[in-house]
Amino acid sequence: MSTIFSKIISEEIKGYKIYEDEFICAFLDVNPMQRGHTLVVPKVEVEDVFDLDEETYLNLMTAVRDISKMLKNKLNSKKVGVIVDGYLVPHAHVHLIPTNGPHEIGENLQKPVTEEELLEVQKLLIS
Repeated sequence: MSTIFSKIISEEIKGYKIYEDEFICAFLDVNPMQRGHTLVVPKVEVEDVFDLDEETYLNLMTAVRDISKMLKNKLNSKKVGVIVDGYLVPHAHVHLIPTNGPHEIGENLQKPVTEEELLEVQKLLIS
């Protein structure tokens, strides 16, 4: 069964992609903790990031590093928080959360955003 992330990758459902290559897709979280909160996802459906094959894992982590730098620069954040996940959606993924302090990361901070807000951030990040 395809996960919601696989459906975003294949464009069966709408997503706000900011990066894609042969192995990886990155898109904005629709319930972000902070502006620019991004999910970096391997295209292969594996529940645990540490069960990925070596090549996919290395591509994922390289993308995580590169996208983090881009988020930090384009959104003027002090740091980018990283959370490795796979619980709510059984598809390994890495959260990248642009922050200016530790008080800006936490599940209680997630909030829905409008499509207009997502499109604005997507445009900024892919420009």
